[in-house]
Amino acid sequence: MKNEYLQADVNEKYPASARLSDQQKETSCCDNSGCGGIENSNFNNSFEKQKGCNPVVDPGVGYGLLMEFAHIKPGDTVVDLGSGDGNDCFAARKLVGKTGKIIGIDISESMIEKARKTAQNIGFKNVVFRPGDIGQMPITTFEADVVISNSVLNLIPDKENVFDEIYRILKPGGHFSVSDVAITGSLPLEIKEAAGMLTGCVSGTIELKTYLQIIRASGFVNIEVQKKKAIHLPDEVLLKYLNNLQLEEFKSPDKGIFSVTVYGEKPKQCCCCCNC
Repeated sequence: MKNEYLQADVNEKYPASARLSDQQKETSCCDNSGCGGIENSNFNNSFEKQKGCNPVVDPGVGYGLLMEFAHIKPGDTVVDLGSGDGNDCFAARKLVGKTGKIIGIDISESMIEKARKTAQNIGFKNVVFRPGDIGQMPITTFEADVVISNSVLNLIPDKENVFDEIYRILKPGGHFSVSDVAITGSLPLEIKEAAGMLTGCVSGTIELKTYLQIIRASGFVNIEVQKKKAIHLPDEVLLKYLNNLQLEEFKSPDKGIFSVTVYGEKPKQCCCCCNC
């Protein structure tokens, strides 16, 4: 399936989680009950103990607790890519304080609306939400000190463009920390072409080595995998897409799917060949 069709499927299904009731979320994809039948604990951690968490707006999607790794300081301007209901933005607000600024970007108007209402109810004046495509971010060049993203970049086919955009909006010396999914070895074509698995956070993955090469090619330095956690896919899920022989090959020791948190810095001084 071509990238544009996969992207259209994500654009249709991902925003729908903003409109689900709590009861519906319990049985939807990428919620607390599972991602396309995949145990969500493989991807996710509880937000409840995260500083600044607002459990009312936590939609139950995401791979990790970014505040632990993002090195956010008081006064920082933080951009959250795919901000959803705004939970990571509200957590980051606790770290930047009144002198900082949080900007959430999401392609879903319904999620932007929910996040704005929550910010208004909480009384956060320095947390703003902008509708937009993270492939062409509505952010000024050199605007951000920190970029975060939780369980979103995996859904974007053109990762090269996204990391170029992250590089563009970061100030020299700024950094990003993103939670995502990556693989070692190659996914079978049957899974890659299954759009349902994409919105279930799997088929949009690329190899970790390639992922890091893309980041490096965008100009980032001091790149680090801050966290890596193996994801278990039950046989009954895989057998929806693979036959028994393909399943045996897929489960070989040199292959695997991982929840990862990746960090990178924009150089403080850019050379003439960099996209500064």
